[in-house]
Amino acid sequence: MSAAEQMPGPRGRMVEIGAGRRLRAIPAGPDTSPRPLVLLEAGSFGFSADWAAVQAMLAEEGVRSLAYDRAGLGHSDPGPEPRDSWAITHDLEAMLAALGEAGPLILCGHSMAGLHVRLFAGRNAARVRGLVLVDAVMPEAMDHPAAAQFVGHFNNLSKLAAWGASVGLQRPLAGALGDAIGLPADAKAEKRFAFADAGHNRWAAAEVAAWHASTDEARVAGAFDPDWPVTVVLTGDGRGPPDPRRALQTAPAQASRAGSVVYVPGANHASLLGERHAGHIVRGILATLAAAKP
Repeated sequence: MSAAEQMPGPRGRMVEIGAGRRLRAIPAGPDTSPRPLVLLEAGSFGFSADWAAVQAMLAEEGVRSLAYDRAGLGHSDPGPEPRDSWAITHDLEAMLAALGEAGPLILCGHSMAGLHVRLFAGRNAARVRGLVLVDAVMPEAMDHPAAAQFVGHFNNLSKLAAWGASVGLQRPLAGALGDAIGLPADAKAEKRFAFADAGHNRWAAAEVAAWHASTDEARVAGAFDPDWPVTVVLTGDGRGPPDPRRALQTAPAQASRAGSVVYVPGANHASLLGERHAGHIVRGILATLAAAKP
């Protein structure tokens, strides 16, 4: 076995959430803090490793954060299907309860996690204090035919990735392609393993297959409370002709009493989370924390 194929021992801790199931949680930063906990939700095919650079920088700022592996991803046990936002949110609520984390939260979601964060916020409004949306998907995007077409293609590619991992096709590529983010060494090893792991890819594809259901659930949850500060972090420099997709992504910040948009030139959808660009996300989180109500 190559180093890229060997799953490193789990960082963090395994948390029982009921029915004989466990999720892997990775806390970082001080044990206690008067400020809200920053809850980090990864995008499609992502897991706690994706947030390693962000968590390290937040810890340097004295900010508590929590990343985790959704069911079947990384080190976490699988869960019942469908793996839509409803199932993901219920698992997350159970994990937070098991950890005794009932206090205020800043929600930070990347990519497809915009759908999960929207539903979680709607169900847990009393403990949400603000949001950071990192190149995140909004449910309204599905009103555009191009977005719906993209999801169809992505679903097919996800199934192909799951099949390829099941027969070992991704293993030779894991070292070169497994970490497109640019992560610290320990998280990089986890990311490379997950790239080729059959179980991880199978359950990640199941989440993508539930995209339309997750979109509907996020819509029903409604818009974010305008009293919550919202920071949107996007790739690029914000210049160029009007882009309907960008307008949907920035809408939550524009609707917020304390909203802002951070553009990150030179970053792409994955590298936004890496060591080179994670400081922009951290600054967005710090701004949201500063604007959050007690």
